[in-house]
Amino acid sequence: MKSRSLLLGLGAGIAAGYVLVRTVEAMREWRDPSPPREKDPIAYAAIRRRLEVADTARAMAGFVAFAYGPLAERLDRATNGAPVWLRPALFFGPLSVLGAIADLPASFVQGYALERQFGLSDQPRRAWLVDYAKSALIGAALSAFLGTLLGTAVRRAPKRWPWLAGAGTLPLFVAANIIVPLYVLPLFNKFEPVVGSLEARLRALAARFGVGDAAILRMDMSRQTRKANAFVTGIGRTHRIVLGDTLIEHFPENETEFVVAHELGHYVNKDTWRMIGLGELLALTLFLIANAAASREERERLREHPLLVVRIYALMLVATQALRPFLFAFSRSREWAADRFASATTRDPQAGAAAFRRLRDQNLADEDPPGWYELFFASHPSLRARIAALETPSSLN
Repeated sequence: MKSRSLLLGLGAGIAAGYVLVRTVEAMREWRDPSPPREKDPIAYAAIRRRLEVADTARAMAGFVAFAYGPLAERLDRATNGAPVWLRPALFFGPLSVLGAIADLPASFVQGYALERQFGLSDQPRRAWLVDYAKSALIGAALSAFLGTLLGTAVRRAPKRWPWLAGAGTLPLFVAANIIVPLYVLPLFNKFEPVVGSLEARLRALAARFGVGDAAILRMDMSRQTRKANAFVTGIGRTHRIVLGDTLIEHFPENETEFVVAHELGHYVNKDTWRMIGLGELLALTLFLIANAAASREERERLREHPLLVVRIYALMLVATQALRPFLFAFSRSREWAADRFASATTRDPQAGAAAFRRLRDQNLADEDPPGWYELFFASHPSLRARIAALETPSSLN
């Protein structure tokens, strides 16, 4: 018991210390923003890595300490007067908002101040805060909804709930891929049809793979960032090919075509469904691990309490860390497959290499991150490896 209390105290201390440091830094940046810095991708990437690793450790340590600490128990008791089915929503909704408030300083430093220092964004501070508030409210609503579903499964099927919850994740994943492009993304950006020769070129490319009627849209990405990006989103009739204006305005059409061909590769290779299947398997595995890790006495005592659900999530969060290398390796393998598809489809691998170099320069991307970072954090292969492969197309096979 003493060792557990010590570990929980250590986790809480790490989280509180991190929040305090970032709060001081955020207040300093708010009052007196740092001057612009030289556009050095190595320095930028090193800072981003340090912040990402620290934030990941803080999130895990802090949430576990919260889930098993006195504050979570008090919040759980505060929901006692509500109907049992409503208690998870009343617990997780406000908890998500409180978490967003606690994360605000770190997000401001990493997502706003740092980007402006390196010339990667000129978004006004007010606009950034509005976007953050929107994200926080959406996150709170989603947390309340998912908490209610998981709480219902635990309460109604205390022995079989991992299987019930696992089965329920599949329609949720599918629904998210339909709802997000249609209703969530437009809350943050404007989307307009791409027109002219680029639209005709991309339409012909998409038609070769059965999505010639997909919406090809220009997104005002410059509202938030100067980084270039493109993506294919949606399922079925909600398929959309989305190009950031930051890409359209800085990339030649042949390089843009390669980028879109890469994204179409994810569609043709059914990577959305692969990711949904992997997410389903991962969710079921984590539910089973969390159920086994929670003591039987705890499960019985807290079956009708949202506190049990938050502890289940904490156990899932810890278990996920051990799966990071596998999950990111799978993601990188799909990126390689999409590169091969784009090279074969456009028959212009040199345009792909040029596009990746342009992405590297425009986005200040580290083309060769450390091996440990790629293993535990990188969803994409290094740009250096991808460029080298495209410059020697036989190596893609």
